[in-house]
Amino acid sequence: MVALRSLVKYFRPYRITLVIGLTLVVASSALASFQPWLLRAALDGLRDAVPRRQIWTIAAAMVGLAIAGGALRYFMRELLNGLSRRIEYDLRNDLFLHLTALDAPWFARMRTGEIMARLTNDLAAVRMAAGPAIMYLTNTIAGGLFALVFMISISGRLTALALAPMVLLPIAMVRFGSAIHDRFEAVQEHFGEMTTRAQENLAGARIVRAYRQEHPETDRFGAMNEEYLARNMRLVKLWGLLNPTFGLLAGSATVIVLGVGGSLVVRGVITVGSFVAFTFYLAMLTWPLISLGWVTNLFQRGAASMARLNEILNARPTLATASPSRTLPPATDGRSIEFRHVGFHYPAGQGEEPRWVLRDVSFRVEAGATLAVVGATGSGKSALLDLIPRFHDPQEGEILIDGEPASAIEPGDLRREIGYVPQESLLFSDTMAANLAYGTVDPESWRGAASAAQLDETIAAFPGGADTVLGERGINLSGGQKQRVALARALARRPAIVLLDDALSAVDTQTEAAILGALRGEVSGRTAVIASHRVSAVRDATWIIVLDQGRIAEQGRHQELISLGGRYWALLRRQQLVEAIENDAEALASGDQARTIGA
Repeated sequence: MVALRSLVKYFRPYRITLVIGLTLVVASSALASFQPWLLRAALDGLRDAVPRRQIWTIAAAMVGLAIAGGALRYFMRELLNGLSRRIEYDLRNDLFLHLTALDAPWFARMRTGEIMARLTNDLAAVRMAAGPAIMYLTNTIAGGLFALVFMISISGRLTALALAPMVLLPIAMVRFGSAIHDRFEAVQEHFGEMTTRAQENLAGARIVRAYRQEHPETDRFGAMNEEYLARNMRLVKLWGLLNPTFGLLAGSATVIVLGVGGSLVVRGVITVGSFVAFTFYLAMLTWPLISLGWVTNLFQRGAASMARLNEILNARPTLATASPSRTLPPATDGRSIEFRHVGFHYPAGQGEEPRWVLRDVSFRVEAGATLAVVGATGSGKSALLDLIPRFHDPQEGEILIDGEPASAIEPGDLRREIGYVPQESLLFSDTMAANLAYGTVDPESWRGAASAAQLDETIAAFPGGADTVLGERGINLSGGQKQRVALARALARRPAIVLLDDALSAVDTQTEAAILGALRGEVSGRTAVIASHRVSAVRDATWIIVLDQGRIAEQGRHQELISLGGRYWALLRRQQLVEAIENDAEALASGDQARTIGA
């Protein structure tokens, strides 16, 4: 229950609504508690033969109280349930805002499906605790107290006997509450795992079908679903025991009242009206006690879910920022980038030795120059590019942007200067124009960038042109088209620094040549860092570095590296050989086709 304390700040903006709502709850309980008292007066009046007019007056008062109580209950539900919806709204906004502030290492540890489960199921459980649970708890306490006062006024001895079984109630609440909390937390954790499995299958639907794994994946999900059902059934069994236990205690009290109270009526100690009223008050007392089990269930579920949400809200970015952070002056001709003995590794598991991705990497790129990074798969090219916009911070050395330590620059300010094209091009389920203008100030700035990325014909071929809505992750585009859209999106921001991480790997050689020709004009006056496995994409770079197992093996200009006859030369020769084989195969296929037509 301690986790629910973090909800207090969300109640503060609505404290007046909360006070009014709880006041209506108490008022409705008070009005309801007067009805048995009026019924007592009516029954005793019939016995004493009071005037019929007085009986009708009492009946009218009971009807009026019922109408007034119903109106109060309507408004209390509207206020308090509405309050819980507003708190859910605020909490959801805070969660999403906080998620946007967390960095790459946190998302590497937390699975997408788990995050989605917390933003849906857990948030709904917290809402129930923040609204209905508080409303019914207040109604339980107020209704119970009013009933108790009237019961004591009728017979203190009978009240004490009726409350005797209730001594066991706190013990049952503690035992059941703790078990409900633990079992519901287990249910939510497994729901997160199941959501992750579903999300991965939906995102990777093509791979699942390509490998004909529909049935194995269905079996895996079915097994997880059975486990989810089993955990829920364990929770339901506990919940099934909770209400009958509370009902048994209330039923025991009713048996005592019927036995002892009946004898009191026979002996004339209390009237029939008093006995009937006492029975109603006992029902008013026992029903809240029975519903207390449901309220306990809501609070325990809400506490377990709020603890899971607090894990997100309490998470902090691992990127260090100096205070006050430094600001970069306006860029006129790109920005210089310098690596000084940089070493980097991704976070290692507990007890594991870190695996260094980069080690002792040093180079300098002048403002407006182009740096090319080449190397085999796994050599550290992508990691090097990720360090520039501070998706991660290096564990060794430092990175300077225009002579300022990158760690002293606010990540948001630094990334505003950068146009980034990752290996995997992610597009949004929006129009082509919206994707191209993403992150730009001028919504029309994408047109020149789209031409440079050779997208004009692609856009013209769509039925709606640039207003055509792309499918999820750009599913209605080819791999090469997605890369070109991502490239145009980065250039449309007119950034001071352009980072291209193997951004043309899915583009054919002819299109690549056209893009590179246009790209030279687009990156003129900007600093560019291009990571690629194709020498054709980097041969015109101002400076080239060759990475091997995270270290710089060679560096220099294209001709200088060729003359060395080292790794760069070997990479070029290998690519030329592959291209020659592909060209021979195409020529052979064309000749066969021509002979077939001639025949």
